Amino acid sequence: MLTGDMKRIIAEQRLGFVATVAPDGTPNVSPKGTFIVLDDATIAFGEIRSPGTLRNLRANPRVEVNFVDPFVRKGYRFAGVATVVERGAPNFPALLEQLRSALAPRMRAVVTISLSKALPLTSPAYDDGTAEPEIRRGWTRRFRELQPHQRFEE
Repeated sequence: MLTGDMKRIIAEQRLGFVATVAPDGTPNVSPKGTFIVLDDATIAFGEIRSPGTLRNLRANPRVEVNFVDPFVRKGYRFAGVATVVERGAPNFPALLEQLRSALAPRMRAVVTISLSKALPLTSPAYDDGTAEPEIRRGWTRRFRELQPHQRFEE
């Protein structure tokens, strides 16, 4: 299911926006910065400080995650079913090792997501025929303007 480009976006961006639904039906979106690809149909993130996300996933394991490259305004949306693997579970150490994160000691659980859908996300900025290099230049310029004391490469 996961293409090479999908895996690249997850590896490069790592920050995925996780959408869950609370037991009362309230939507919840929470960014997670520890995403990895486990295999061609499974992604995962380490849970550090997300009690609401875990509570929601325990009540309803359906989840959607979005990853977007902010400079080209493209990415992917993934839907699937989550499994919460708590610290102490037999497979927790192996999952934690795969995450290879400096934050691993703080991770209380690893959430794996078995994907059922993967779709592209593309900004309407492309609708008029604007090419990706132009979009990248525009958003890179904007980022530089927001961060005037930093040096960024194009």
